[in-house]
Amino acid sequence: MPHRPYVIDEMISAKAIAARIEALAREIRAEFFDTDKLVVVGLLRGSFVFIADLVRELDMPVEVDFLEASSYGDATESSREVRILKDIRGQIEGRDVLVVEDIVDTGFTLEHVLHVLESRGPRKLRTIALLDKPSRREADIRADWVGFEIPDAFVVGYGIDFAQRNRNLPYIGKVRFTGET
Repeated sequence: MPHRPYVIDEMISAKAIAARIEALAREIRAEFFDTDKLVVVGLLRGSFVFIADLVRELDMPVEVDFLEASSYGDATESSREVRILKDIRGQIEGRDVLVVEDIVDTGFTLEHVLHVLESRGPRKLRTIALLDKPSRREADIRADWVGFEIPDAFVVGYGIDFAQRNRNLPYIGKVRFTGET
């Protein structure tokens, strides 16, 4: 399906992202100082670049797992119906878990995922989101750590896509459809 032509305006540079991840990693290490191994659960697909950079900054034992949930498909708006497409493989009962999300928008995906994971009895369950759009929030949820708060804009880059495009950009950019300002 062809998409309307668009351009991408840089919002957050690769350098700013790297610096913020270093700071977030220090806070996460402090929170989980007493863990024997932190289970880092990345929400696919948008978080894969963020999770890779984040775990490299965590100077502690980590186990990485992935869960894929979807409420967007190829659209630019959430459908508000969250589906688990791929579940984690490991057990989290009694373990320390950090859920890594690319962006919290309406909050429905993160709320659903946390409900699923909480039912499995982790010792500690925390969340981190690279991006947060509080103006769009419909669910009563907030990540424990947030990289950047952004306005209501459709963004791509650093793992975040638009119809499977633009994940490979090293920065976060705002999608602007041709003819929009």
